[in-house]
Amino acid sequence: MALSAAPGCRAGERGPRWRRPWKLLALGLLSASSVLAAAPGAGAMSREEKRRLGNQVLEMFDHAYSNYMEHAYPADELMPLTCRGRVRGQEPSRGDVDDALGKFSLTLIDTLDTLVVLNKTKEFEEAVKKVIKDVNLDNDIVVSVFETNIRVLGGLLGGHSVAIMLKEKGEYMQWYNGELLHMAKELGYKLLPAFNTTSGLPYPRVNLKFGVRHPEARTGTETDTCTACAGTLILEFAALSRFTGTSIFEEYARKALDFIWEKRQRSSNLVGVTINIHTGDWVRKDSGVGAGIDSYYEYLLKAYVLLGDDSFLERFNTHYDAIMRYISQPPLLLDVHIHKPMLNARTWMDSLLAFFPGLQVLKGDIRPAIETHEMLYQVIKKHNFLPEAFTTDFRVHWAQHPLRPEFAESTYFLYKATGDPYYLEVGKTLIENLNKYARVPCGFAAMKDVRTGSHEDRMDSFFLAEMFKYLYLLFADKEDMIFDIEDYIFTTEAHLLPLWLSTTNQTISKKNTSTEYTELDDSNFDWTCPNTQILFPNDPMFAQSIREPLKNVVDKSCPRGISRAEESLGSGPKPPLRARDFMASNPEHLEILKKMGVSLIHLKDGRVQLVQHAVQAASSLDAEDGLRFMQEMIELSSQQQKEQQLPPRAVQIVSHPFFGRVVLTAGPAQFGMDLSKHKAGTRGFVATIKPYNGCSEITNPEAVKEKIALMQRGQCMFAEKARNIQKAGAIGGIVIDDNEGSSSDTAPLFQMAGDGKNTDDITIPMLFLFNKEGNIILDAIREYEAVEVLLSDKAKDRATIFKGKMIPNYIIDSNLEMENMDQKSSESDAHKPNSEEASSDSQDAGAVAEEPEGGGESSAVGDPDPLSAASTASASVSMAQEDPHTSGSADASAPEPACTPGDSQPQEQNTQTEATSKAHWDSKVQPMESILADWNEDIEAFEMMEKDEL
Repeated sequence: MALSAAPGCRAGERGPRWRRPWKLLALGLLSASSVLAAAPGAGAMSREEKRRLGNQVLEMFDHAYSNYMEHAYPADELMPLTCRGRVRGQEPSRGDVDDALGKFSLTLIDTLDTLVVLNKTKEFEEAVKKVIKDVNLDNDIVVSVFETNIRVLGGLLGGHSVAIMLKEKGEYMQWYNGELLHMAKELGYKLLPAFNTTSGLPYPRVNLKFGVRHPEARTGTETDTCTACAGTLILEFAALSRFTGTSIFEEYARKALDFIWEKRQRSSNLVGVTINIHTGDWVRKDSGVGAGIDSYYEYLLKAYVLLGDDSFLERFNTHYDAIMRYISQPPLLLDVHIHKPMLNARTWMDSLLAFFPGLQVLKGDIRPAIETHEMLYQVIKKHNFLPEAFTTDFRVHWAQHPLRPEFAESTYFLYKATGDPYYLEVGKTLIENLNKYARVPCGFAAMKDVRTGSHEDRMDSFFLAEMFKYLYLLFADKEDMIFDIEDYIFTTEAHLLPLWLSTTNQTISKKNTSTEYTELDDSNFDWTCPNTQILFPNDPMFAQSIREPLKNVVDKSCPRGISRAEESLGSGPKPPLRARDFMASNPEHLEILKKMGVSLIHLKDGRVQLVQHAVQAASSLDAEDGLRFMQEMIELSSQQQKEQQLPPRAVQIVSHPFFGRVVLTAGPAQFGMDLSKHKAGTRGFVATIKPYNGCSEITNPEAVKEKIALMQRGQCMFAEKARNIQKAGAIGGIVIDDNEGSSSDTAPLFQMAGDGKNTDDITIPMLFLFNKEGNIILDAIREYEAVEVLLSDKAKDRATIFKGKMIPNYIIDSNLEMENMDQKSSESDAHKPNSEEASSDSQDAGAVAEEPEGGGESSAVGDPDPLSAASTASASVSMAQEDPHTSGSADASAPEPACTPGDSQPQEQNTQTEATSKAHWDSKVQPMESILADWNEDIEAFEMMEKDEL
């Protein structure tokens, strides 16, 4: 959409008659914009300067477009460093990125409606003729359904939309007879085979000529797709149905959206990143607003605007409420676990979330949009561009920048909503940085590393489709346009679809299916348009007052907003303390609790109890913050108790000193061999690798080859460790936690996640052992050197382990001792709870919440380290992709808090000591009998889990 702070509103009515109110809303925003822009002292940019910058955008577009046409066309994309076209199959594969290329002149199709927005009507007419004449959509090539939909189908529909508009005006395109629409319909039919699944979710890829699952198709075997990939179809498919009168396209897109909505996590109302297209199970259970999910949310809101179906707005508002409750930590937007939404899933953000402030403008939620946008702008001012990913303290996480347009998009929407000339200056900075750092003789080159300024031989089609469109519209006045941009909605690729499609060829029933799944709180839904005088006070300092606390945020060691407790004391900006971040051993946290009227009481059983007395708070505002903190703590505890632990994997020591009698509980990986599908498991001798962290090439490959590698957690991603040991010839890997004293006794298991890239190259099994279990293997190596283990989905009996092998005499000799242990174990079973009860008790001990009674006091009981307990529990769903903690931190599996107050913050110490400490390398080695006695309880626990078929 071009201008609206709240396009979800229909001026007080729910009926289909909404186009006129939409126009009134847009005009209302223009009015508010003009008031603010003209306000005295607002520092408004002169019309001459705006026109100069607009002309500069046109020149930059000409530079990029002419070089593509001269050096690359009819190839899909321009390679600006080598001045040639990128043709799939003729250049080295870039993996999934190349799935956008289909030998259909991608950049030209993607740029069609940009030419009209930039008033280049003659060039547009020539480009349409070239597309009609040259482009072939029947290529034997596998392409991404998502990318082909938003770029090619969207490009053809956008081109058709502006073509018929120009034809109606009577000067251009008089010869046009819907040729682009015919091509769009042909392409739509070529995408339909991807929807041949029981769920209605499309396969992620399709062969343009052969569809899916046929031998010639070379695709159709995939099981997973991203949420955005399946949920970003409705605008293009519905537009195609409305333009052509063929309803099947809209029906398929709606079915996919319905399925995702039904599979949302019901308690949090969040969706994961990756979903199984056949079963609907969430494969990646982290949730955010960036890569993998972003445009799903965008299309729910925009589908309501374009199609007028209330159910889409209800779904969007339900998700939006969850986003603002869990993911939004102003000014940050951090991924969380869908089952434990109070717990962060990672400590970095990707650049695709830069679209979200623009979506918030469309929703009408301006304040958080301004805050997040300003934070992103500060990152850009530090690095010249927005890195592909950056940490919560604004360090570069992934250094690439492929000239993405999302930040420019949000800048445009914020300027149209507020009229603040500050955003014109932001746009000016973007123009200057592009010309200074990305411009090359044959176009604009993507940044390979924003820190060094190195280039990549790449100019994606979205750069021409979106970047120049938004930048030009930012500086253009209404009289500069040859048509009214308010008559169109922007797709996620910034293609233009006319709003009148809402009343054309309506073949789909607008049945509201949302309420079949949940009771919706009507207070979440704005059915009337907000008063612009309330949204945007007649005050030129409105947006500036929100930005001011964030203007130096990147230059500090930690992003901070203004918290009420610190604001009242005038001691500088501090973030509000969140329950997920609380550490009982942190003096600063205890001081904040005191100001909020929250007392911490240590109980005899080692837990702590939190009690709030509102009258003891420093102020009424601090009392409110204290109540919010207590509510979060109660919710956090409740979330923990609801979660179930993952089925464990087993590391069984089959040689000295246990001969299959000791089984160590291990956590699985989301990559490599799935031991649940390989019942025999992987058996081999273990070897410690060098370097021990496994983060670089293994220097002792001769010791690792054909063995199971042992390595330490930390310093790099789990997948990187796996690749390094696999390259050295290892047949499996065990990652041992470096957090002293950690154990599966007290910490729920978690899955080691990949690195965000394709991990199909990893074929060996990888398991994770906590520190206590890992040291059992290390101690065994110390005493016996050659130690053999079995990695499997669950423990094997000794008959299976030694089947076909000679049983050593020392095993026979020790049978009597083992039988005695079995007898003791079976006797103790009658007095021990089942494994599910034990698990529940363990979680309850971690954080037990008590609902507050009365209005003046709140109470919550929990572990001495609620953060440690909560963060560890979060890892049972899916560990963060990077293993970001540093050696020596108190909680190995806990994500970094959103804000660490300074580099010298004391690390949390373990509040409990083990009755029997682990044997260190320099300590006396325990005899086998002593080790067996220490781990008798673990043997019993695993045997019980085996009986329960865990």
